[in-house]
Amino acid sequence: MQKINSDAPVCDLGFNEKHEAIQPEALKIASKSRRRSSAASTCSFSSVLLSSSLLLEFVVACFTGSSDEDDISPREKRQCNSRGYTDFCVKNVINHHAFGRREIEIAEQEMPGIITLRRRAADDKPLKNAKIVGCTHINAQTAVLIETLVKLGASVRWAACNIYSTQNAVAAALAEVNVPIFAWRGETEEDFWWCLDNCVNADGWQPNMILDDGGDATHLMWKKYPELFKGIKGIVEESITGVHRLYHMSKTGKLSVPAINVNDSVTKMKFDNFYSIRESILDSLKRATDILFGGKQVVVCGYGDVGKGCAKGLRAQGCIVYVTEIDPICALQASMDGFRVVKLNEVIRNVDIVVTATGNKHVVTREHMDRLKHGCIVCNMGHSNSEIDIVILEDGFLYNIKNSLHTPELSWERVRSQVDHIFWPDGKMMVLLAEGRLVNLSCSTIPSFVVSVTASAQALALIELYNAVPGRYKSDVYLLPKKMDEYVSSLHLPTFDAHLTELTDEQAKYLGLNKAGPFKPNYYRY
Repeated sequence: MQKINSDAPVCDLGFNEKHEAIQPEALKIASKSRRRSSAASTCSFSSVLLSSSLLLEFVVACFTGSSDEDDISPREKRQCNSRGYTDFCVKNVINHHAFGRREIEIAEQEMPGIITLRRRAADDKPLKNAKIVGCTHINAQTAVLIETLVKLGASVRWAACNIYSTQNAVAAALAEVNVPIFAWRGETEEDFWWCLDNCVNADGWQPNMILDDGGDATHLMWKKYPELFKGIKGIVEESITGVHRLYHMSKTGKLSVPAINVNDSVTKMKFDNFYSIRESILDSLKRATDILFGGKQVVVCGYGDVGKGCAKGLRAQGCIVYVTEIDPICALQASMDGFRVVKLNEVIRNVDIVVTATGNKHVVTREHMDRLKHGCIVCNMGHSNSEIDIVILEDGFLYNIKNSLHTPELSWERVRSQVDHIFWPDGKMMVLLAEGRLVNLSCSTIPSFVVSVTASAQALALIELYNAVPGRYKSDVYLLPKKMDEYVSSLHLPTFDAHLTELTDEQAKYLGLNKAGPFKPNYYRY
């Protein structure tokens, strides 16, 4: 396994991305009122027969974000599934689980790799006695991964990494089959940490593995439950934000367990971070705003794999796309791909859509937004919620709020689930999607097939760390071995009826390769 040596300066991302601080009461009330949203991002009714009244209730909750149950926090309700199981906290297990099960079944049809891995390894139970704390998006695709880990022998407890991306029906379906899951769409920040804490700190259950998306589960255990953290055998992290945090912990001597960086594995970086984004940016913008793309001017902040997917997807729909970049290599790539590389200030007055994809903070500031044209759409495709300056928090405290969007002279109007119109005193209006959080998982769905690639890599990484002999991995950050990346890819090739060419003995000798791979050196950039 390749160890990552990162000599680049480590940005202090801290561990407060989920805003642990206590917000001012007026802001807290406004925030809670805006966070009532849908029960699922998408629903399928074709094969589920329910009474007309129940169907109507679910449609209202699913698509309008308004139902009577929204007034009651799941934390205040005592629920049990049809088997009498109660170790979970979701929106409505009884009414929603059938729809969620159908969503999971639909996802399984488009996730051949993880299903094949499940079938091949089910008898061996490579995760027997593994106790995994998961903190990821809760959607149909993640549910397929969760149920795969259970079939491979693991015991799991799961929370959402994003307060807006949970599909309530899917969470209900998992609760119905006795998965301890604590998540619902529209959680408050306090709810978020409560859910995660209930996953980590459970009676008679001590975690030994972490599957993280953003680093919050890792941070909570390290900070609040150091004794439990010492019992962790390994961490698998899939986001750029979480990976930055792991590097920071490693460099400061705080990382006491091995971790695998799935985000920078080939199968995550070149597939999920590009192909999934290329399609889901269009889906989320269209669903949220009904916009016509042709002729619109768009600026994409960042031209990494996510930015590349956004820029190329939008240009294919007829948009005029600008790119901002700090990296001269990425800027040269954008230029040679036919995009004009600019500073944000140069185009901010004229663009119709602003998309952030950097993983950084304060990319779009209040100063930028003051200069936007009327009706401009602003959204984020980077992992963190800090790219658009809505409310700045530093070390758990509100910071520079006078420059954020939560100031008295601006008025907010919720017009759709996850769509806010923000009005300036002169009448100018800006459209903000998902309050600056990940727009594709908050306002739409993502392609199941590409998630299958990432899920397969995550499952293999967990298996690798859990079964590693003592001493194989030090307390550091590692990449997946190239051989595993190739195996993940091979799991998905039969879907396309793709047939690999095999090297002859003479060819393998000439290239200095094993006929079974790996076929590229670790330094090869695909």
